[in-house]
Amino acid sequence: MRLSFLGAVGEVTGSCTLVETGDIRFLVDCGMFQGGQEARPKNLRALDFGFDVREIDFVLLTHAHIDHSGLLPRLSMLGYKGPIYATPATIDLLEVLLPDSAHIQEKETEWQLRHRHRRGKDERGVPAPLYTVIQALAALKLLQPAAYGATIEPAETVKVCFHDAGHILGSAWLEVTLTGEGKPRKLVFSGDLGMSDRPVLHDPEKVVPQADVLLIESTYGDRLHRSLPETEDEIVAACERTRVAGGNLIIPSFAVGRTQEIIYMLADLVRRKRLKPLKVYVDSPMANAATRITLAHQDLLDPETRELIAWVDKHPEKMRLEFVADVERSKALNEIRSGAVIISASGMCEAGRIKYHLRENLPRSECTIMIAGFQAAGTLGRRLVDGAKLVHIFGEPVPVRARIYTVGGLSAHADQAALLKWLGGFHQPPGQCFVVHGEAGASANFVEAIKAQLGWSEVRLPTPGEVVTR
Repeated sequence: MRLSFLGAVGEVTGSCTLVETGDIRFLVDCGMFQGGQEARPKNLRALDFGFDVREIDFVLLTHAHIDHSGLLPRLSMLGYKGPIYATPATIDLLEVLLPDSAHIQEKETEWQLRHRHRRGKDERGVPAPLYTVIQALAALKLLQPAAYGATIEPAETVKVCFHDAGHILGSAWLEVTLTGEGKPRKLVFSGDLGMSDRPVLHDPEKVVPQADVLLIESTYGDRLHRSLPETEDEIVAACERTRVAGGNLIIPSFAVGRTQEIIYMLADLVRRKRLKPLKVYVDSPMANAATRITLAHQDLLDPETRELIAWVDKHPEKMRLEFVADVERSKALNEIRSGAVIISASGMCEAGRIKYHLRENLPRSECTIMIAGFQAAGTLGRRLVDGAKLVHIFGEPVPVRARIYTVGGLSAHADQAALLKWLGGFHQPPGQCFVVHGEAGASANFVEAIKAQLGWSEVRLPTPGEVVTR
């Protein structure tokens, strides 16, 4: 068996692992690299395996986030025609996310072309989209459903079970059993794990007792999240500060998972009278669709969330939600000078409608920007978190006068303590443990925490592109 670490090594985007066993080749995730100028060349090189992609037998997908799924259309475009296995909710989300990803790329290319034409320059140097909407739609046809708890056999020597990871709707950690080379071997891929005892989704399922190989994420492997009460206090402080100052509260948010959790938190705080009635605009077609999909999968939601949904339906005057669809209405939001809570994608402020809202509200000291998710190195969101006083949006300088709040407790990722608790479910250490999906410092810190607190010895960081034979 060979493992090739093709992405999310020393960073949190581009998740992709190639597994080769006997004559079988398969991928676990096929994610897009995001953030900074290096992302595009990485995405162009990402699927250069040294052999034809048509030789891959199948793909296993842990969840719908673009850093795990975003290169599936490019894989298909390059000739892959095999099945892509994912949970039904993940498939529903991908039907929104992948075409939207392609649409954003197409629009970015169009904008750059217009910008160059206005300046009298030719089209050379303007990058083409990694894939088009048509190519994204073609990739969707390859998706095959795999229910939680059911064992599928994508190949004669491979068995796979998807387990609830509690990260976003439909997210899974994977239990993969290989039987083709002598003694059966078990591989566990954590995907992205969520926090226990948090609103909206069920807690992550406990891990299996034993594994020969484990790949564990480490996004927050070097820190602890604030408690839920502390997080609520921060949200109340941001909302109240903005209300008193007479500005708007702008929340960059991942369309899937984070937006729905923020809506829950705001509604619950209003219900408990910790916040005054709110007018909330969700300005992201993708987030709107993701919310509809979430409501269509209420069996995947925890009981408290289902109860709150019923309360919001009965009290629309207290939690006034508007899901903004058309572009003209989105533009009109920038005419609102105070009293608006605007939740918009993308979560790292790199693309989409959020950039327009930031351009209009960042220069206003009475406004507040609430960062509620991980911001990868090189992104606009990361620059704001790091205290930039001036940023560039659409090529133009924008002064940062708004107050920046960072609410870390809303993360959909497990923190160090939660990750260690999940790993503690193993009855014995895995034969090999590879720490992935984390910036270099966080991953290295987590390796040491595993060794110190769990007593595991066979745990390490892989290197980008490394091939391990076992």
